[in-house]
Amino acid sequence: MSIKSEQTVTPIVELQQVSHFVVKKPLVADIDWRIDPSMHWAILGPNGAGKTTLLKIICGYLWPNGGGRVLREGQEFVDLSLWRRQVGWLTAQLTTQVPASERVCDTVLSGRWAQLGLKRFPGWEESADVERQSQAALETVGCAELAERTFGTLSQGEQQKVLIARASMARRKLLILDEPCAGLDPAARESLLEAIERLGRRPEAPAMLMVTHHVEEIMPVFSQTLVLRNARVLAAGPTAEIVDAKLLGELYGRPISRLIESGGRFWPVW
Repeated sequence: MSIKSEQTVTPIVELQQVSHFVVKKPLVADIDWRIDPSMHWAILGPNGAGKTTLLKIICGYLWPNGGGRVLREGQEFVDLSLWRRQVGWLTAQLTTQVPASERVCDTVLSGRWAQLGLKRFPGWEESADVERQSQAALETVGCAELAERTFGTLSQGEQQKVLIARASMARRKLLILDEPCAGLDPAARESLLEAIERLGRRPEAPAMLMVTHHVEEIMPVFSQTLVLRNARVLAAGPTAEIVDAKLLGELYGRPISRLIESGGRFWPVW
């Protein structure tokens, strides 16, 4: 399936007939997709659908060995180390790599220099502009009051929000949220989703991709949705147009009696 844009802007990433195989088994197959600047996509699909493989190809950790082209800002061959510094990839596993004793404000600052654990060198002097930016990042995700806490004392949901603030410090062009709500209780999940919504609505926000198994986690800011099943694109386009009970039933192999829409979000009733 081809996903086209009427815009003339150069996409951040464009995949053209991309396939990747492991021992003759396709992990993704014949993917055509483009991500334009400031466009926010949800990526929906069951386990084994190809979501993680797709992200690794976008970031340059895997090459499409089954054919196809990957264009990053219009170029097929780029410096991948430089490219990856323009992409933030947030996973639940990242929380274990942040020093537990580090102050939250320092964790956020570390994102500006792509560090895990802020390291100050002789002669280091933080500008007032960077300090204001880090404070604003925390305010955006609703965590301004946590600035002087240590990272290890935060709840899992608070840690995820702080890491989103950290990712926004580097002025990246693409932010990947890989199942950010995994393991959170319902209240923490809603708080995190609200923070993501606020971030995505900022004029300077990067393009965002959010991977999820749960359609109800697709916030209104994710105006586009890519649906994967069995390594292929099942559907793609405006979220409000493609997310329906028939598609979700086909995706998960179980009929849905109805889909409840409220506030631009969807809840399936099985």
